Formats: sequence, structure tokens, C-alpha cells
Amino acid sequence: MKRIVVLGAGESGTGAAILAKEKGFDVFVSDCGTISEPYRALLDQNGIPWEDGKHSEELILNADEVIKSPGIPLTAPLIQKLQAQGTSIISEIEFAARYTNAKMICITGSNGKTTTTSLIFYILKQAGLNVGLAGNIGNSLALQVAREKHDYYVIELSSFQLDNMYDFKADIAILLNITPDHLDRYDYKFQNYVDAKFRITRNQTKEDSFIYWAEDPVIDREMKKLQLGATLYPYGFTQPNPLPVGEEELALKGRHNVLNSMAATIAANVVGIKKEVIRESLMTFQGVDHRLQYVATVRGVRWINDSKATNVNSCWYALEAMTTPTVLILGGKDKGNDYSEIDELVKEKCHTLVFMGLHNEKLREHFGKLVESQNGTEPVERPIQIIDTDNLHDAVQAAYEAAHEGDTVLLSPCCASFDLFKSYEDRGEQFMAAVRAL
Repeated sequence: MKRIVVLGAGESGTGAAILAKEKGFDVFVSDCGTISEPYRALLDQNGIPWEDGKHSEELILNADEVIKSPGIPLTAPLIQKLQAQGTSIISEIEFAARYTNAKMICITGSNGKTTTTSLIFYILKQAGLNVGLAGNIGNSLALQVAREKHDYYVIELSSFQLDNMYDFKADIAILLNITPDHLDRYDYKFQNYVDAKFRITRNQTKEDSFIYWAEDPVIDREMKKLQLGATLYPYGFTQPNPLPVGEEELALKGRHNVLNSMAATIAANVVGIKKEVIRESLMTFQGVDHRLQYVATVRGVRWINDSKATNVNSCWYALEAMTTPTVLILGGKDKGNDYSEIDELVKEKCHTLVFMGLHNEKLREHFGKLVESQNGTEPVERPIQIIDTDNLHDAVQAAYEAAHEGDTVLLSPCCASFDLFKSYEDRGEQFMAAVRAL
């Protein structure tokens, strides 16, 4: 009996283990952290042996194949040992796809993935199709393949998930944009990250579709170098407009969301969804949590939760959407960020920056110089002030005291959440609770 070891027992790992057990494999699950109670219960219910708090090499290195959590880097010592002995290491998505003939609609990009994935899923559901939502959002693809068996899957894919996909093929692949992110996982080489994103086109043929933002300079540069097999669908403001409604009628506001809506519309057209369904869906979609999410108005100040902005470019889009003077809360686990991308918008929109993280040194250095340069030019009406905190409660309180009636306080951290929080969702939930307690 072939032995499969699953490394990491979160949503994807637990789902992969259940599917592997159903398909008759000898399965073992190992997580060096603590497996949460719901996933422990699922593994026990399915008779799958597991361990947490460690990786027992004698139980792992004898695997015929390893399904790796996206969160485990390829440079981890255990992964290096498995690679050295020639053990196949794949992702949950790769494994699950072996056992379904469903159409795969896959979305990647540095920003906008969750919104676009959710919008496409919403359109297909509105059209009455049997569709599942998977990847970084929704339930594990493997668990859905084992238990639900949909005709279509709409899958949000990170670069980490794409790293360990080899035979998988997207019927419709969507690449929204590429800006520097996760460089700490890619030897601080941007091209390595770019190459990972373009793996979404792997194995595609003329019968498949590749939808991409034609005006993204990085994508444009790569497209000139590559010979892709898929049928190409470029979109953007310089391309024919695919939207069946005017921009002012879209439920999602902001320039970036017009682009997201274009990508979703093209995908829906390729699937064959009626124009009327697409139009109605674009006008009624409610967006996603933790992405420019309105929280409350306190003392005449609007508070916005954009905790999902885990990179600088995502914060750029959030700042671009601000129409009032802004207090920006940012900070967290730096991933090799270049904050200069938001300098001009910070100068234009923000009067206060509140840092919230255990290690704010890089933020202080960069924005300290920005403030010095601003104060060295002609007098400004409201010079930028910087407030340094190391926890969420103090950051919210500082923002509350700095904001004036008519302002917006924006949590758009630019950074990962793992210095102080379990996830960006945890960060967003704690932020909203703190705001509502004011």
C-alpha cells in the first residue's frame, strides 16, 4: 500500500488526508505546531494517525509521496531531506485534482485574489451551476472532491500553492497583477516570485484560457518572453471593455475593483454565463471581509478594516480609494517590503501614521525620512506625524486621538500578521472589536 504523509494539519492538510484515506492510501499526518481541535476530531473520525508539536523523521522519510502545507518553505530542513532522497512533494491542490474531472477556474496575483475569486464564485452560483470555492478561501479542495463533487471549482492560489503543482492544469487561469511580495520566501529575488505566479499557466493548451491584466508592467514583460499554449484574454483600461454595466453601477468601488470585475466578467463569459446574470451579479455582490470593510463611524470619523492588505501594493489600492484625510495604521511582519511605492499617496492622503508591530524599525527609518523630506519643502497645511506602538489596543487609541471629524482611520498594514496575530482575519476581527469598544 502506497504511503502518503501530509505535513501540516490545517484546512488543506486535513482535507488531503481524508481524501487520501478514502482512496486507499496508508496516511500519516504530522504538524510541528498544535493541531486545532476541529481538525483533530476530523482526523480521528476518519481513523487517520497524526502527531503535532514535532516532525518524527522515522515516520515521514519513508513516505512514497508527501503533501506539503503551503506555509512550509522549500528550504525547511525536513523538506530538503525529502528532496535529497527523491521523495515526491506536492500540494493539496495537485493531489485533489487527480480525482476530479471538474472544470478548474484558478486565480492568482499579488492583490485582488480573494475579491475576484469570490466574485466569480458568486456569478456561477447565481447562474445555478454546481460550483465549489477552494484554495486560500472556502473549504479544502481535497475535502470537497472527497465529499461534495462539484462540476466547477473556483480556486484562489497563492504563489506558495503554485510552487508544488506539476501536473495540475487550470481550465481557466487568471493572473491579476504582480508586485513584490513574499520575497523572504524567494531568496529576495523578484523574478523567482514572478516565475511562481506564472506557474498558473502550466500545462495549459489552446482549449484552455489565460486571462491577464495587460497593463501590468511585469506581466507585459513576461508575456513578451513566453510562448504560452492557452487562448489569451487580456483585459484592462486600454483593452475592449467586457463589463455589461457601467463602472458607476458596480457594487465594488475603486479602480482596482473595476479591473477585478473585468477579469471576473471574462471568466464568466468563457464559462458561458448569460449576460443578464453577470450584470445582476456585478451590481449585487457584497465584497469580502477585511478588504476595505466599513467598521463604524465614531465621533464623525470613519473606521475601515483593510487587514487583508498584507503587502505594500494592496495598501496602495486602499489609499487610492480614500477620499478624506486619513490616519493610516500599518505594521506587522515585514516580508522584504519596499514602502516607497506608497510614499506619494501617504503625502497626499495621510496626516498621521500609526505603527503597530513588534519590529517597527524599518517603518520608522523609511517614513521618518519621508516626513523629514516633506518638512524640508514648502510649508504644508498638516504635516505628517508618526506614532509608534507595539500592540493593537494602543494603535487604535492613538488613531482615535489623532483623527478629526470627517477623517478616515484606515487599517491597511502592508505586512503579514504573524507578529501579533494568528492571521489577517484575527487581526481584522480584533481591530473591529477595539473600534466598536471606543
